[in-house]
Amino acid sequence: MNLLVTVSPNVVQSIRAFRVTDLQQEAARLGQHFLYAYCADATTKQQVLGIIASAFHFPKHFGKNFDALEDCLTDLTHKSGQQPGFLIVLEQLPNTPKFDKEARETLLDVFRDAADFWADKKVPFRVFYSFQ
Repeated sequence: MNLLVTVSPNVVQSIRAFRVTDLQQEAARLGQHFLYAYCADATTKQQVLGIIASAFHFPKHFGKNFDALEDCLTDLTHKSGQQPGFLIVLEQLPNTPKFDKEARETLLDVFRDAADFWADKKVPFRVFYSFQ
């Protein structure tokens, strides 16, 4: 069964009815990278980006800013060779004074830009997120 049959191959959307374990199994079935970041313990942009960087195995020199995030999601990965696709889950993004609605939207915009980048290369890049 194709769990993602109704989901665009390049999208950033709320996780809604999907379960993380089902998405992980689907990524394995499709032979795609599964990247998961649990962000409930973060309260600031630096912490959110640090969790993502650690979970996604970004280089040690990762700058913990949105530009560096976009570079890691696109350029560095693209330069590492042919990619089978990505299924990403950002769970429990915080809603705090230091990571407010504007910061969440900027973060999701970076992932949307990465989805567009990979769409141009015909590589699936699906991102599912949830908020606290």
